[in-house]
Amino acid sequence: MGSGRSSSSDNVPTPTTAPTTTAMIEARDVSLDGADNQRLANFAGPMEQNLRHVEERLGVEVRRRGHRLQVLGPAEPVVNAETVLRRMFELSATETLSPALVHLCVQEYGFPQPTAPAGDVGAAESGREVVVQTQRGGIRGRGPNQRLYLDQIRLNDLTFGIGPAGTGKTYLAVASAVEALQSGSVRRIVLVRPAVEAGERLGFLPGDMAQKVDPYLRPMYDALYEMMGFDRVARNIERQVIEVAPLAFMRGRSLNDSFIILDEAQNTSVEQMKMFLTRLGFGSKAVVTGDITQVDLPRQQRSGLRHAIEVLRGVDGVAFTFFNARDVVRHPLVQRIVQAYERSTDPDDSPER
Repeated sequence: MGSGRSSSSDNVPTPTTAPTTTAMIEARDVSLDGADNQRLANFAGPMEQNLRHVEERLGVEVRRRGHRLQVLGPAEPVVNAETVLRRMFELSATETLSPALVHLCVQEYGFPQPTAPAGDVGAAESGREVVVQTQRGGIRGRGPNQRLYLDQIRLNDLTFGIGPAGTGKTYLAVASAVEALQSGSVRRIVLVRPAVEAGERLGFLPGDMAQKVDPYLRPMYDALYEMMGFDRVARNIERQVIEVAPLAFMRGRSLNDSFIILDEAQNTSVEQMKMFLTRLGFGSKAVVTGDITQVDLPRQQRSGLRHAIEVLRGVDGVAFTFFNARDVVRHPLVQRIVQAYERSTDPDDSPER
């Protein structure tokens, strides 16, 4: 929708002017009392682009007349949109509402909370919000699936985060690992990734083994630097409190009192995945992340991540969070790109098949 625009009329239009649809149309009024023109301009954005973004994402129509808003659409999206708009108005008092911030507001407040898996009594059921504490501040889940993911990491010894790029799978896993290290619940962080080239043949890479595999592990380094600072990360790597290694180096090891993250797990073979999962020792926790729509293995080789989804469903202590295009927290165009690929993808690529 999103066809509503401001006019010179002083009266808020009645719901009868809403576009005709087979669904029941609900209208809600939102008053932005106490806002001056500068704050209203910040809230709405240039050419009311902030309001248009809410319309497009939530499938509602937002009409503004000065400090008064009217939201029209199906009942549930209207309620969600009102929550988003009120949060945006709160933020407009202290922050400039950039497109990125509006996008995150919609992501966090615009979609209903999913039901937690049976037997789990955590934040998803109790109404508590999981906040991961790092030295650089608290990190919260943006949207229901991210919140569920953080909750499952705390509740389970093995958690799978599966979905497209930009949904925060690796970032939130690293944040949880940093929190566990700082709280003393683990003694080290082990970051693992298969060294598989993304459809390219890079040939010989100069340097020692660490320098050869560093490019494959850069996303996890970047997350660590943001949460702990460059110097602290460097010291912990030197002391082997943080270990970053290719998957091939895991064979034969038993990892106790560790927080282990396997990133890009779609590029593991079935044998490699089994090998990794059996490294888990006492007092340890593991998170496996990946996107089964971006497998870089040879075509005849089956992804260990896809196989693990089939084999480990229902195993006690193992949890799965499946992300989708709606959970993308990068540029809104990334979400539309993911959705376009999902529409054109073979149904067998669905992680929940």
